Amino acid sequence: MTQVKEGDTVRIHYTGTLADGDTFDSSEGRDPLEFTVGSGQIIPGLDKAMAGMAVGEKKTVAIPADEAYGQPDPNAQQAVPRAEIPADIPLDLGTQLQVQTPQGQVMPVTVVEVTEEQVTLDANHPLAGKDLTFAIELVEIA
Repeated sequence: MTQVKEGDTVRIHYTGTLADGDTFDSSEGRDPLEFTVGSGQIIPGLDKAMAGMAVGEKKTVAIPADEAYGQPDPNAQQAVPRAEIPADIPLDLGTQLQVQTPQGQVMPVTVVEVTEEQVTLDANHPLAGKDLTFAIELVEIA
């Protein structure tokens, strides 16, 4: 029976949950996720969990934050003068926005604080600092 090794292209079905059991992502109802093992295309902990799996095998893996999206970086938060944000942009806490860096790159941010003078935007991944659990099924080794 063929087992997954680094460099293989695989297709998996998965469901990702948080410590409280809430699902944050799933391939249910979609095509399986395809990636090359060891290429850095997915989070490190999930990548490592693939080694040795056989087609049809299912398993559940707990992935600590450091092997997922890392710890939140306080330097990834920035306060912006409220006057610089167009009035039609929603500023509710938790709102996800996209900003453009001076280099022209588009970056997702989350509104984490709003005062009369400024809005604090957080560019950390929304799952930074969270331990994750994935239920995975290996569908194919290409």
